[in-house]
Amino acid sequence: MPEWWGWPPKVAEIATLVRGVRVPSGRNRHKHVLAASARIFDDRTMTSVRTPSGADAHDVTGADAREVAIWVFDGCAMLDVAGPADVLATASRVSAGPGYRIVVASPDGRPVRSDSGITIGADLSFAQAAAREDIDTVLVVGGLETLTVARDPAHLADLRTASQRARRTTAVCTGALVLAAAGLLDGYRATTHWISSDYLRKGYPRVEVEPDRIFVRDRDRWTSAGVTAGIDLALALVEADHDRAVAHMVATALVVFVRRPGGQAQFSAQLRAQPARVPVLAELQRWLPDNLAQDVTVDALARRAGMTPRTFARQFRQQTGTTPAVFVAQLRVESAKRLLCTTELTVAAIASRVGFGNPETLHRAFTRALGTTPQRYRDHFTSSSS
Repeated sequence: MPEWWGWPPKVAEIATLVRGVRVPSGRNRHKHVLAASARIFDDRTMTSVRTPSGADAHDVTGADAREVAIWVFDGCAMLDVAGPADVLATASRVSAGPGYRIVVASPDGRPVRSDSGITIGADLSFAQAAAREDIDTVLVVGGLETLTVARDPAHLADLRTASQRARRTTAVCTGALVLAAAGLLDGYRATTHWISSDYLRKGYPRVEVEPDRIFVRDRDRWTSAGVTAGIDLALALVEADHDRAVAHMVATALVVFVRRPGGQAQFSAQLRAQPARVPVLAELQRWLPDNLAQDVTVDALARRAGMTPRTFARQFRQQTGTTPAVFVAQLRVESAKRLLCTTELTVAAIASRVGFGNPETLHRAFTRALGTTPQRYRDHFTSSSS
């Protein structure tokens, strides 16, 4: 860790990792970070200190770093690569423990072109990666050309060898199809992008597919849903390697949700419901998730929309494909699921916060929607993500 990083960072000072955010307290409270100029400015004197450049600026991993080999190929998804890589690189900077050393492996060790047209450099070939003794984590990404890799026997053999050497094997998005093709998910629970869930289930019957999960950890196999879920997966890896505080700092630095629990559905109620075309109803759809503890009966929502209850209920269903009561109940259950997995609030406190009013109502809603109780849901998903 270079001296200029100022380890250990305080949680209150994590904003120094984010461009242009004022540090809220301490002796550096007047400083701003301007990444474009690589300078730290003091707004009292307008003097600046040049930050290090060159190799030292990137050497944040340390000799005991965990090596993560990212498997890329022509037609891979750029965000599948960049999201987890940035999470792990940021964790290397904010954690006192071992960091991560990222190596990129491609079929022949040459650069590849992502499905968005951006070229990604490679450090070594699949075969060279498979021969390395010090790989800690294998991470296979997805993309439009995933099946090209999944159908190449030599590539699959290299992946199996690398997986045997590694502590854990992971996949983002449709990268799970490559793991499955290599036999690395036989007898394991796994998920993938919702578009590919049926393909994974039908093509690889020995894989226990959980299609509506953000990510799944089963022993030393980790898989995630599509694209941005790779960030959630990487944050979960960081939490497993370090602790929740480090994962929180990384998420704060990257300005993302601290970590969506693995049990959260790939589709939220807002995505499942059709977006309303009538502006007042569309605004109501956006307003509801943050105001579930308020009066959100049909009568109250109708008043907010400036309609009679009967007209409101009819138009809401026509526009969204669901009733106001069902939509609100789904939002409340989703919010409760998130709080159960990411906080230590009691079930009673969560029921009140999401608008159910009492634990009994929350219990009935959970049983109806999920076939389990709030406490069992919490016990299952907090233990499976740890």
